[in-house]
Amino acid sequence: MRTVLPFFKSGMTISILWIVSMIILPLALLIATALQLSGKEILAIALSKPVIAAIWLSFKQAFIATLINMLFGFLLAWVLVRYDFIGKNLINALIDLPFALPTAVAGIALSALYSPQGLFGKCLSNIGIQIAYTPNGITVALIFVSLPFIVRAIQPVLTAFDSSYEEAAHLLGASPLTTLIRVILPPLLPALISGAGMGFARSLGEYGSVIFIAGNVPLVSEIAPLIIMSKLELYDVQGAAVVALVMLFISFLLILAINIMQWQFSKHITEVK
Repeated sequence: MRTVLPFFKSGMTISILWIVSMIILPLALLIATALQLSGKEILAIALSKPVIAAIWLSFKQAFIATLINMLFGFLLAWVLVRYDFIGKNLINALIDLPFALPTAVAGIALSALYSPQGLFGKCLSNIGIQIAYTPNGITVALIFVSLPFIVRAIQPVLTAFDSSYEEAAHLLGASPLTTLIRVILPPLLPALISGAGMGFARSLGEYGSVIFIAGNVPLVSEIAPLIIMSKLELYDVQGAAVVALVMLFISFLLILAINIMQWQFSKHITEVK
């Protein structure tokens, strides 16, 4: 039997070596570094108040940013796929800007924009809302850096979606809301969950854009990556490795759950078809 891509053994060998060198070995070294400490020291670091507060804040704000991006990312993808308008190509190109823009530059721009003296921040402060130098600022930064993941995940599925299903639902008397929930969203859910998972993972590790707008107040607006960097600046490599491992473990469990959900939805859609 001929295959499209020959040399399976060579390709598999190269793939395994690449995964080992790029993923497994760095993780193994991280674990080995953390294990240089005793079990009591590892628990003391992992269960300390600043670390718990920072990890909780990182996951909470990443989750909020992901939920917001799921809504507005879907709307943005819908508009770009379903409508033609002046400036469409420009908007489509701007979506990928967070990929190319250095995160530190993004953080400086966002902090200037949402600070109490900034263009948006001044208006919001007049009604008692402060964004910059609070956890709200973290959410804004994470929305900025993770939005493209959701939009780009949904766009191809929306492009391939057969609009005749919507027309059939309309002819059968379904309301727009019913059509959205029962006809449009189910085929999009795997892509939406996949994009949300990638955006969530991206948000958890974000550092550059957050530190300029967060305020970095311990137990209030200090994220886990900042604690890791602070420990590294103090040459506490083992302590930084412990915090990183805690984040990696929790992230792995969440991403695994997201992948299982995506697989279940994809399986359900296949069975329905």
